[in-house]
Amino acid sequence: MIDRMIKIIFASNNPGKFKEVKSLIADFPVNLESLIGRNDLPDIIEDGSTLEENALKKARIIYNSTKSPTISDDTGLEVYYLNMAPGVISARYAGENVSYADNNKKLLKELEGVPDEQRGARFRCVAVFTDGNIERSFEGICGGKIIHATRGAEGFGYDPLFVPDGFQETYAELTLAEKNKISHRAIAFQKLIKFLVDYYHLS
Repeated sequence: MIDRMIKIIFASNNPGKFKEVKSLIADFPVNLESLIGRNDLPDIIEDGSTLEENALKKARIIYNSTKSPTISDDTGLEVYYLNMAPGVISARYAGENVSYADNNKKLLKELEGVPDEQRGARFRCVAVFTDGNIERSFEGICGGKIIHATRGAEGFGYDPLFVPDGFQETYAELTLAEKNKISHRAIAFQKLIKFLVDYYHLS
């Protein structure tokens, strides 16, 4: 077993994502650092046509800037009625530099009058690792539905509108520990962490 901490950069300045991923990796000797407050690193334009492209772009740019092993992710909410929109543009569904509330409001507007049985959706996350020698990507999916009004104060993004399959609560009504047992991001990063355990001989 490794006898030192492994420094890994999480290529995100989203505090909600960082909190979730840091919680998932907390039992391992990993010093996880985010981009929050890092003004010395380049801004990344997420202009890929897929989640995979965006995740890889972020990981590569931050690795090339820091030379530290880097993980990243990109996540999309895919609503079946909307032909899998907003998908790769989930974070900017209502436009550039918008709030979570703006995106939620637009989604509700797009689904106005749509009955419950046609409000199926899924969250999909692609998590990526690179250290300059290898790149690996891992996918996580959680199915559910979009409700008619926001509920809950936890989480971020579309969490107040998304009820995962098998639950009555929205993501935003679950605790972090509960969400990290079932969420799309948890599934993807659990696969990534399993890879890290083997790669760095963490156990």
